[in-house]
Amino acid sequence: MSQPTLLEAISQRRLVCDGGMGTQLMLAGLEQGASGEAWNITHPERVLEIQKRYADAGADCIISNTFGASRLMLKRHGVADDLVEINAAAARIAREAFGGREGYVLGDMGPLGAILEPYGELPYDEAVDALTEQANALVGAGVDAIIIETQTGLEEVEAGIEAALAANAPCIIASLAYDLSMDGTFYKTMMGVSPEAAAEFIEEKGAHIIALNCGTGMDMAGATMVTELYKETSDLPVMIQPNAGLPVLENMKAVYKQPPEETAAKVPDALTAGASIIGSCCGSTPDHTRAIRARVDAFNASS
Repeated sequence: MSQPTLLEAISQRRLVCDGGMGTQLMLAGLEQGASGEAWNITHPERVLEIQKRYADAGADCIISNTFGASRLMLKRHGVADDLVEINAAAARIAREAFGGREGYVLGDMGPLGAILEPYGELPYDEAVDALTEQANALVGAGVDAIIIETQTGLEEVEAGIEAALAANAPCIIASLAYDLSMDGTFYKTMMGVSPEAAAEFIEEKGAHIIALNCGTGMDMAGATMVTELYKETSDLPVMIQPNAGLPVLENMKAVYKQPPEETAAKVPDALTAGASIIGSCCGSTPDHTRAIRARVDAFNASS
């Protein structure tokens, strides 16, 4: 029997997504500046080990290891010709991580690494072409959704949605990265996009889920605040992937130290605000996923 679609599943219960991937890859031996996406074909066992830990910690959704697997990004590492193989392998690995049980693979499309016209030099049509190529590879490999994540400008969000629609993605998630204002009272993206403007735009363009991830000052409390704004503006389901607390500076590097239970403590607030899928981002580990899972299970049981 086939599992429900992602949209059917979130109409029935709240789901848990996985957590940080980049730091986990580095802990597994990825060198600074190297392509973690290429590991899908050169070290698939290491990618699988990471994602299996997230699945075993209770993640219902695993995001494919394809954040930088567009042609524009892979070209920087000299592996652009392996684009289809890299994306297809990532989808297979994420599916395998569930060990045959029900779970959802979200095909990840991160930023293209260039600012689109009119603010930058990348033509919109070239962005759409690059993202459509990646979306086709991911959908062809059987992902349950495309997630366009860590976005700061609506131009690239639109290009990603257009690409996912062209690839006939079964579900489209658009996720923005918001930064907390200096006075700690509101969130906007680096390009000045508010949560309300993003929600309205993304619903209008045809995505199915509005999301947030990463961003300066984006912890679980901040994600709850943005969730409330999303729900006030749009009827779309909401997915959140906040960081593991606020970073501290150590040796000139931002380090996230919030313990799993502290991250998870605010999960009930986010669920009450209307979040349908809760994961985590920078600084998080499978232990954070496990703690979030416990809070989501308790909420689902009481609903």
